[in-house]
Amino acid sequence: MSEQKQYTRSEVASLNGKEKTLIILHDKVYDVTSFLNEHPGGEEILLDHGGKESSEDFDDVGHSKDALDLMTKYYVGELVDSEKTNKSPKSGWSSTYGKPSAPKEEEGMNTMVLVAVVVIFAAILYYVYL
Repeated sequence: MSEQKQYTRSEVASLNGKEKTLIILHDKVYDVTSFLNEHPGGEEILLDHGGKESSEDFDDVGHSKDALDLMTKYYVGELVDSEKTNKSPKSGWSSTYGKPSAPKEEEGMNTMVLVAVVVIFAAILYYVYL
């Protein structure tokens, strides 16, 4: 496994624009360049936060679990140790944010089992009360 790139705050600040947009969230660095046009809040918000520490604003918006999971795709490294704030994310962040995760195959199976149980229950009720 390769080691993630270490960034200084000045490096992140210099990579701020439509050609390359990095943001800092809880000492981790994300390259959101390819997400600019897809961001539900518009590209302007990402460009405004590009090159900056954006943890508080990100937390205050209250992003969904899907958004937190999507972030793993854009994770490119972290701040050098001497520039980290080591502040904990607000509630809602998973302990593994910013780290790629394996797909959760069992989630689809859980939905299928639930649907099967509902169908069986409905069939039983239909035949009992017919």
